[in-house]
Amino acid sequence: MSSDGLWSIGELAARADVTVKTVRFYSDRGLLPEAGRSSGGHRRYGAEALDRLRFIRSLRALDLPVPEVERVLDGDGADAALEEAVAGRLRDVGSQLVALRWKEASLRLLQECAAGERAERLRLLGALPAPPDTDALVRFWRRALPVRLPGRLVATVLDAVVPRPPEDPGPDQVWAFARLHALVTDPRLERPEFRPAPPLPDGEYRPVVLYEGLAEAYGLAAAEVRAGRAPQDGGALDCFVSAYARARGERDTPDFRRRLVGLLALDDGPVLPRYWKLAAGLFAPDEPVLGMLHHHLSTALRGEVHGPAA
Repeated sequence: MSSDGLWSIGELAARADVTVKTVRFYSDRGLLPEAGRSSGGHRRYGAEALDRLRFIRSLRALDLPVPEVERVLDGDGADAALEEAVAGRLRDVGSQLVALRWKEASLRLLQECAAGERAERLRLLGALPAPPDTDALVRFWRRALPVRLPGRLVATVLDAVVPRPPEDPGPDQVWAFARLHALVTDPRLERPEFRPAPPLPDGEYRPVVLYEGLAEAYGLAAAEVRAGRAPQDGGALDCFVSAYARARGERDTPDFRRRLVGLLALDDGPVLPRYWKLAAGLFAPDEPVLGMLHHHLSTALRGEVHGPAA
């Protein structure tokens, strides 16, 4: 430190172990307090500037962008700004870690598979970002749902049928999600034979009544599964049939149940069973999957109408 107790820009840079260019950059942005100027007009800095520069370096070492650093150093509300900046950085780091876990699991998937399978797996994995989003799955289900459903009910259905990508996936989950994405983005789905059949194809029906009733039936069935009992117990099957009957303005009778078995058979195409098979391992392990609940209730109804051997 010179006789006046101040440093030149080069001396400050040396003490902070940064370049002169870095000191000039922060100084030009008003982040470093200047104690004055030399007789030749050169900047002079005191101990406060060194403390400030070291603090800035600490923030930048955490990858906080310069505008965030400026907010933290602003003075008014600095503590709140630092807390907000740290919280935002934590979210960013969390997202980066999830992306790295997906990439690691993808690499393990390729490492563990037979050499002859790698080209196909790479093709499907290449269609996914890391981590993947659920946009394609949401579009698939929106095409399948009735257009007259209110937004709140659509959101409820999507929450139940669209699996969230796990934050720490295993290779099997990465492969299941890649195949699921390939399934719902297959151009052949636009062909009539691959489009999901409406739940009640003939005649008029009230879709809101149907889907609200089905939500109740699936809730009852899920409670039975968690308790270790058959999904159709506890009134779930009656609630399931009642949802279809009320949606059509009919009564739940033996004749309606026989006709409903035929209507449900229209859903036994190649797409939905494969969707639920692939999605099963992507939902929470302790949460019954809606597609499986629907399958069990439909099977129970068919067994009731036609007998167990049917």
